[in-house]
Amino acid sequence: MSPLIEASNLTRILPATVPVTLVRDVSLAVGEREFVAITGPSGSGKSSLLYLLGLLDRPTGGILRVAGQDTAPMDDRALARLRLDLLGFVFQFHFLLPEFTVLRNVELPMRKAGRLSGPRMRERAAGLLEDLGLAGHLDKRPDQLSGGQRQRVAVARALANDPRVVLADEPTGSLDTRSSEQVFGILQDLVRKHGKTVIAVTHDMDIAARVDRRIHLVDGAVVSDERQAQAAV
Repeated sequence: MSPLIEASNLTRILPATVPVTLVRDVSLAVGEREFVAITGPSGSGKSSLLYLLGLLDRPTGGILRVAGQDTAPMDDRALARLRLDLLGFVFQFHFLLPEFTVLRNVELPMRKAGRLSGPRMRERAAGLLEDLGLAGHLDKRPDQLSGGQRQRVAVARALANDPRVVLADEPTGSLDTRSSEQVFGILQDLVRKHGKTVIAVTHDMDIAARVDRRIHLVDGAVVSDERQAQAAV
């Protein structure tokens, strides 16, 4: 089976008087039902790599294939469509729209995709929120929720279009220990119970030790890529 995401010599250089290399010759392949942690010191290129893999940024060099499709010749519209169809995103700061209810925030990606009717979108959004323990909060606004609850809404939004891959950038970085463990458990269930692939940038070594695979970056380059037999089930 072909990898869901495959990078070959992926590089990202910021143009400047002295160019800055954010990602340096990264080659990797991520398949179905993997839970991958990207780790490394501050400034090592973790988030930059995630944004490349998630089609939020374009590489300076190298090849990136998503679901077997070469992304290099795609224009911005085609990349956006591929991103909307196959990828979901969870960030450290949830980026929920404060003027919308929890339910409406989760509906937004479905509205953009345009595949479901209004009632079906509401039904799916409510179901996702219920699955994440938020059934009593549908009509609340984000500022009425705790940090952990807001992050669970962000996970529901990431799942709205049933993506094959969920990319998370420090998803527990702004949470307390209890909320961090809840969010980690949700991401783990996405892989174990729902067959998703999860790629997460994290500085939390406890979390990194409990995933299937850990990719460690230093100065934008992969210095280790290890399967972890001890990953929690």
